[in-house]
Amino acid sequence: MTRLGLSHFTRLAHCPRPASSLPCSLHASFLSHHTMPPKKQPAAKRKAPSEAQSDNEDASQSQSTSKRAKVSNDVPEPALAANGQPTNKVLPVNISFPPRIEGTVRLSTWNICSLASASKKGFRHYVEAEDPDILVLTETKVNEVPVNPAITSRFPHCTWGISAKKSYSGTAMLSKNKPLSVHTTLPGHPDPNSVKGRIVTMEFPGCYIIGTYVTNAGEKLKTMKEKNTWHEHFTAYIRDLDKKKPVIWMGDLNVAPTAIDLANPKSNWNKTPGYTKDETEAFENILNPPESAPGAGKFVDVWRQRFPERKHYTYYSYRFNCRTKGIGWRLDICGKRAYSGEGQDVRDSK
Repeated sequence: MTRLGLSHFTRLAHCPRPASSLPCSLHASFLSHHTMPPKKQPAAKRKAPSEAQSDNEDASQSQSTSKRAKVSNDVPEPALAANGQPTNKVLPVNISFPPRIEGTVRLSTWNICSLASASKKGFRHYVEAEDPDILVLTETKVNEVPVNPAITSRFPHCTWGISAKKSYSGTAMLSKNKPLSVHTTLPGHPDPNSVKGRIVTMEFPGCYIIGTYVTNAGEKLKTMKEKNTWHEHFTAYIRDLDKKKPVIWMGDLNVAPTAIDLANPKSNWNKTPGYTKDETEAFENILNPPESAPGAGKFVDVWRQRFPERKHYTYYSYRFNCRTKGIGWRLDICGKRAYSGEGQDVRDSK
């Protein structure tokens, strides 16, 4: 969850950024991808990464674990894993967030791993508690625009990016504020069908907000070529928008930017989708453009800017009891245009 000064939302292109206008508290303990898993099934029947409909499943994300841990249903799991990560697998009974700060706009992003499933397991209670002004949902898996009064009564301006593949991916942006324009395409991409359900852009008077569910590099990195094509065209797109007015980018970016953003960096480096040279460099090049991109603006990773050393994850695989063990990844990220004094070095913001 991110709060932005209201002046940034409506007049961002015309005023300097106040020093305290961007406090951030992501509450990843119950905004993780798999906060609300499917109904309990025998472990042996859970789908392997190659079978699952989620982009984010990969067995090697837990390479340090060779056997599935057996946890008795009669023994409650600890609230925190040994590394300090929260272990809850369902939404807490009581959800609370810091009170609103007057004059700010609250933005939130959440990979819900199917709107249909989430709606049965506390989605409405989270939305009521957080009450964001703009909510980006990723991996919605919807096949048509949902008819949900609980959503439309709170967010009168909703855009649903729907995948060309049935019950797959999906990105939505739900807003209390009316945008000037809305787009669900990635200009220049050679395969428009592959982009459907991956991106939503809303333009407001003072800024653009982009929500993305970035494509995965695939098991054994078999779709890295397709992901690099996304990188190429998305980087050009966000830079082009940033020349017109400031940009806020959030969603499931499917990359762990640095070693601190996943539990097992050494065993996963350049082997597992989400933590490879191509992916981390593509993200870094948006934050801190290389000399080959003169005039391109810098961005900051909001969470990492505020918490330079903290380990906190937003995704846990269903496999190998990763949630209980705290074996996770930080894949859900909010980035924004860097202002004077920000983003001087990529390590400062990652």
